[in-house]
Amino acid sequence: MIFSPGHVYGLTGLLLFIVGLAGLILCAQLLRKILAVNIMASGVFLFLVTIAHGNGVLIDPVPHAMVLTGIVVSVSSTAVALALAGRVQDMAHCRDLLKKKARGEG
Repeated sequence: MIFSPGHVYGLTGLLLFIVGLAGLILCAQLLRKILAVNIMASGVFLFLVTIAHGNGVLIDPVPHAMVLTGIVVSVSSTAVALALAGRVQDMAHCRDLLKKKARGEG
């Protein structure tokens, strides 16, 4: 059974989405969850571009525009999520230091 390039790209997009979803559900660290969401977004983008290409005769420009917009939104939301994750980590570290000071370890 020979797959066309469209089928390979579509299945790869779905596989990326599934791997990202598994990472989002199974990982406990915030950074890994952020990366998993980015992998999911990449899978969705690849799938949308594959659907937009269709049979190759007429290419739909709307999904391409959606993917470009999604990339911009994905980069922006990743930056915000990383900043928030850094704040959470700093606050957790500060709490650990305060607990050590209260016990007289530090």
